[in-house]
Amino acid sequence: MKTFVKICGLTTPEGVAAAVRAGADAVGFVFAPSPREVSPAQARQLAAALPAGIKRVAVFRHPPPGRIAAVLSEFPADWVQSDAVDLHGADLGGAEALPVFRSGAPLPPLLPELMLFEGPDSGVGRLADWEAARGVARQTQVILAGGLHPGNVRAALQAVRPWGVDVSSGVESAPGVKDPSLVEDFVAAVRRAEQSEQQSQEGDA
Repeated sequence: MKTFVKICGLTTPEGVAAAVRAGADAVGFVFAPSPREVSPAQARQLAAALPAGIKRVAVFRHPPPGRIAAVLSEFPADWVQSDAVDLHGADLGGAEALPVFRSGAPLPPLLPELMLFEGPDSGVGRLADWEAARGVARQTQVILAGGLHPGNVRAALQAVRPWGVDVSSGVESAPGVKDPSLVEDFVAAVRRAEQSEQQSQEGDA
């Protein structure tokens, strides 16, 4: 199975180009206080060069009422990512919801069909609870985030077996500045892990 890869917190054309070149499936633009925060106009300009098929993700955290709709009126996102409580009753303008659940927080009895499982806080490189994430990944499609980088994503895939992975600070040369070589290394590490898993399964057949 091909692992879905999202590169989050993009702020420069070079970062977007690196994500496209590496073969990422989605790119995220942050509309919350952060070194990676961009305006809707900046996000629209950065996303203009994206080829069809790459998901454009608008990322929020505890936005004030009306903020999501205001951003989406300027930046046509495919997905809206935020803590699940933020998305309840929000006007997503036709975009799909990507609710975020965090390590240590209670999960709802009915899980969404697609969700992001994050560390305790966003964008600071703290690992999610992989054991808890694995349990969730057995029940629904999970994008694993939190503290991932080229050196540990293979172990994360083996431990959690998520539907997808999400990286931000783990591919940066400085807060908010993506390093093109690290972006490419991250996606390459994911693809190598897939190949290794496939070969292992073929060997067991």
